[in-house]
Amino acid sequence: MDINTPDPDAPFNGSIDADNHYYETLDAFTRHLDKKFKDRGVKPVQDGKHVQLLMGGKVNRFIPNPTFDPIIVPGCLDPLFRGQIPEGVDPRSLFQVEPLRLEYQDRDLRLKIMDEQKLGGVLLFPTLGCGVEEALSNDIPATMASLSAFNRWLEEDWGFGHDGRIIGAPMLSLADPELAVAEVESLLERGMRVAHVRPAPVPGPNGTSLSLGNKQFDPVWARLAEASVPVAFHLGDSGYQRQFGPLWGGRGEFGFGNSDPLAQVLVSDRAIHDTVASLVVHGAFKRNPGLRVASIENGSDWVALLGKRLRKQANQTPWTFVEDPLETIRRHVWVTPYLEEDLSALAETIGVERILFGSDWPHGEGVAQPLDFAKELGAFDEADQQRIMRGNVLEFLGTAA
Repeated sequence: MDINTPDPDAPFNGSIDADNHYYETLDAFTRHLDKKFKDRGVKPVQDGKHVQLLMGGKVNRFIPNPTFDPIIVPGCLDPLFRGQIPEGVDPRSLFQVEPLRLEYQDRDLRLKIMDEQKLGGVLLFPTLGCGVEEALSNDIPATMASLSAFNRWLEEDWGFGHDGRIIGAPMLSLADPELAVAEVESLLERGMRVAHVRPAPVPGPNGTSLSLGNKQFDPVWARLAEASVPVAFHLGDSGYQRQFGPLWGGRGEFGFGNSDPLAQVLVSDRAIHDTVASLVVHGAFKRNPGLRVASIENGSDWVALLGKRLRKQANQTPWTFVEDPLETIRRHVWVTPYLEEDLSALAETIGVERILFGSDWPHGEGVAQPLDFAKELGAFDEADQQRIMRGNVLEFLGTAA
C-alpha cells in the first residue's frame, strides 16, 4: 500500500499523521560522516554508565539521554498541556518512562504498529536531530557535513517514502546556500518528498545570521518549488532561548526537562512566527510562488497574531506587500495545531484546508494513540474531518487528486 491509496476499512480512509517521530540510533550522525569532521560534529561518548553527546566539541544536553532507553511513555503528558490534571495530583507524577520499544527505531516494526493504529501514512521527523544545527551553528562546514551524513542514515533506516507509507523528512541547512542546493539535488535523485528546515535565522560566518526570506536562499526555495517538494518547519532548538534566556537573567541552554520557565514563556512560538514573517515580508513567497511550507509541532495561536501584525505593517508600508499578507499565508502555509487550542478559530483564520493532523507520537507531549487527535474535531463536519485527517496532507505533499 502507498500513502496515496485510500483504505476504505480505516478511519478517514487511512489517516496521514503529519507529525510522527523516530528515536535516532547513536550512529545517526556518524555512520556516514566524513572522518575529518568526527570531532566537530555529533560524537557519542561514554561517561561511566551513561552516554553523552559532544556537538562541536561541547557536551550537548538538548536530549538528556541520547540512548532513549528508558524513554517517556507516549502521550503521558497530554493532560498537563490541556490543563486537565485531576485535583490533588502532582503534575510531575504524570511523567512516566518505559524501556525503548523496538518500533521506535525499526521501520518494518513501525509499519506493523501503523497497521494497528489504523494509520495510512506518516511524515516522520527527528527527535535528537532537531537540536543539531543550533549546536553546530558556529561551524558551518560541520553543520552541512553532519546533516548530509544524517540524511544518508535516514535514507537507509527509514526511507524517504517514495515506495510506501513512511515519509522520512531529510534535514536541510541553508547556512551554505551552494552546498544546500547540491544536497537538494542529491535528495531529489534519491526520492525526497518533503524537506525539514529549522525555523530560525540562517547561521552565517562569525556569528552573523540572515532571514530565511533573504534572496540568496532563493535557489534552494526555487529548486524545491520546481520539484513540488514542500518544506516542513518542525519545532526544535531555534537559538531563541540562547538569546532571550540570559537577557532576562535565566539560562541560555535549551534542553528537554531543564529549560528555564521564564525563557519558555518569552520564546514560546516566536521562532515559527518570525520564520513565516520573514518569508512573507522579505518576499520569498512572491519570488517563489510554488513554495509550500508547513508549521509542524509549533501550535497555531501564533497564526492569528502574525496575521494581525502583518496587516498592520501592510497599512504602514503597503509597497512591501503584493497582497493582503494573510492571503499569502493562506496560499502557502499549512499548520498542525496543538489540541488544547481553538481549532475552529484557526479554520476561520487560514481555512480548514490548511489544518493538518499531527499527533507527535510517540513523544510524551503528544497523544497516546495518533487517532486520539480526531476526538477534538467535533466542531467540524465529516467532510472537513476527512480533509484534516488525510486530504490536506496529500495537498501539502502535492499528490492529491
